[in-house]
Amino acid sequence: MSDYFGNDDNHLKKDFHTESSTCKQLKPYKLSNLPTNILDWIEEHGFDLVIICDVLGRVLYVSRSVNHMLGYDSDTLLGKQMLSYLPQNDQQLIKEWCQNTPNKSKKFTVSIRDVFGKYVWVESTIASIRDEETNCQLFISLYKDITDKREAEEMLIRSEKMSVAGQLAAGVAHEIRNPLTSLKGFVQLLQAGTTKKDEYYKIMIDEIDKINNITSELLFISKPMTDEKNWEKILAMINDVVTLFQSQARLYNIDLVVKSSEDREIYCDKTQIKQVLINLLKNAVEEMLDGGTIVVEVDYNDSLCIVSIIDEGPGIPEHIIHKLKEPFFTTKKDGTGLGLMISNKIVENHQGKIDIVRNKKKGSTFRITIPIAPS
Repeated sequence: MSDYFGNDDNHLKKDFHTESSTCKQLKPYKLSNLPTNILDWIEEHGFDLVIICDVLGRVLYVSRSVNHMLGYDSDTLLGKQMLSYLPQNDQQLIKEWCQNTPNKSKKFTVSIRDVFGKYVWVESTIASIRDEETNCQLFISLYKDITDKREAEEMLIRSEKMSVAGQLAAGVAHEIRNPLTSLKGFVQLLQAGTTKKDEYYKIMIDEIDKINNITSELLFISKPMTDEKNWEKILAMINDVVTLFQSQARLYNIDLVVKSSEDREIYCDKTQIKQVLINLLKNAVEEMLDGGTIVVEVDYNDSLCIVSIIDEGPGIPEHIIHKLKEPFFTTKKDGTGLGLMISNKIVENHQGKIDIVRNKKKGSTFRITIPIAPS
């Protein structure tokens, strides 16, 4: 019987046996003595990008996989400033780390500009090493394309935001209807020629401001996820979110109380952290059907900021607390099961964590712990 190429089976077996015997004598390869054709194959088909820079940030080596990831020819990047291909915020983050010249590696999530000017999300591991032959310090970095993963996360966040916006709509509509009714009445009085114009103008402006505050926060919910970290006042973010929920809280006879010994700035993405606060406060409000008090407490411990949202609801059963951060797990009839998972992911991206505990008397506490400054 002949094979596809016209060779008989016995001939094939003989060649394969001879080649197998020869291969058994091969010794383990070192990277430096791999055959050129194998090295070329690895370079051509590798998907993780490797870049080596000197202490001035100039590119000394770049793997050919840069063509797959960013569209550049590897030779065109040699001698270029690597940081110039990153956004300003990412440049500053990596500069600060490189200036400390640590001996261990560090992971970053950054974006790099490709040949078309579009920014590609990558997960980067950077290490400071020393060339033993020249005794020069170098920085070696490995980049992995996570654009698809990032876009999937953004889709989940947008979905959850729209869910939150829909559930808030009833309370917001009720809260907006009242000032609109007042405004309509004052306009009718002004049309009738009332003499208390100045007094009415002031009340009307206050009512318009109230509507504006609510609508601006609702618009915030629909914004896409950003990654723009800056120094932000934590109390200002909390107060914005509390203002958004005041209308819904009043419908359920809930008092929202903010407690803090001082107001500090933390290095964070304002949009993302406010989204976490919205998700957690929304959960707390929805759990307290019989009214009560929700306390948002801010503490500081050395280099950490701790925000605790303490409710007086029925409390979360101990046996399901560990499941709450899982995707699509929910105890609510109309819940998506994504809010806590997304919140947890955002906080982890800020090198923090969310702890959930059952209170001794009643209710639950959701505690957000994040570093005040970047590590």
